[in-house]
Amino acid sequence: MKVILSLFLSFFLFISCGSNQKASQNITNNASEAYDYIIAFGSCNRQGEPQPLWEAIIEEKPDLFIWGGDNIYADTDDMAKLEADYQTQKNHPDYKKLLANTPVIGTWDDHDYGKNDAGKDWEYKEESQQLFLDFFDVPQDDIRRERKGIYHSADFEEAGKTLKVIVLDTRYFRSDLQKSKDANKRYDPDTSGTILGAVQWEWLENELNSTADYNLVLSSIQVLSAEHGWETWGNFPSEVEKLEKLLQTSEAKNVIILSGDRHISEFSEKKMEGLDYKLVDFTSSGMTHSYTNFNGEPNQYRVGEVVSNLSFGLLKFDFGSGEVKMEMRGVGNKLQQEYSVKYKD
Repeated sequence: MKVILSLFLSFFLFISCGSNQKASQNITNNASEAYDYIIAFGSCNRQGEPQPLWEAIIEEKPDLFIWGGDNIYADTDDMAKLEADYQTQKNHPDYKKLLANTPVIGTWDDHDYGKNDAGKDWEYKEESQQLFLDFFDVPQDDIRRERKGIYHSADFEEAGKTLKVIVLDTRYFRSDLQKSKDANKRYDPDTSGTILGAVQWEWLENELNSTADYNLVLSSIQVLSAEHGWETWGNFPSEVEKLEKLLQTSEAKNVIILSGDRHISEFSEKKMEGLDYKLVDFTSSGMTHSYTNFNGEPNQYRVGEVVSNLSFGLLKFDFGSGEVKMEMRGVGNKLQQEYSVKYKD
């Protein structure tokens, strides 16, 4: 069997040392390429709009698909509507084809949480959590049915290697955002707030005491890109510092961050003391709609170019060489940009 799921996935289908990147347009998939493990991921998906990327995602034959948040757009305090919106997505014929053959995991962001930019004070977060878990067919006896927040982890094994996916909840515990007086920004940094909350931080520290060969951390919002003034970990700089210190002191090897939310896709990387690889934040966002009017924004950690068309992300693992090829792909499976990283064994 291609995928072995452990930890919380018993019955549940779900997720430098050297680097180079290049952008290229209108390049189709190379079917002759062989990889040991392929992960596809994406975010920002309106359930009632055309969803033209599923065919391309299925064509890539991923071993795992990861939802990065805003898996539907509900924005409602009517839980019957939220449930119906989830069902609309679940009934999408192409998405059903993916589900039939591919494990699917994911996190939520604000629009499937239920309210734009909402955090810990969202009135219906408990009810929303149960509907989110229903969407992923999480068993009633799963720990996530009882505890607060939808964070969890899962191990996937292939060819003697283990990939660990650590799914963060950046909504349930997040402090209020600080409105900006700058007309060009929505929010300003707040040094006193939290994104994950104390209990989830303790859990994450334990999860990063990991023996996995690769550790993927899924955050619905960007971690490294922090200058744009929208939602980002950078709105809580003390949380960014805490995460970086944890990565530096943990036993986790080869950490890769996956993020969404922005309706654009981009690669960010940061060289950090104590890590023998560059920390990459791969943002893939805009499955049904994207920031087509994008005309630039600062990101000191960006490598390559911003992709503002519809796109999904791919990570292709070559266990022999340690290379992970990261790709942004669009409608018709067109390669939009790629970026390769070699990790140590």
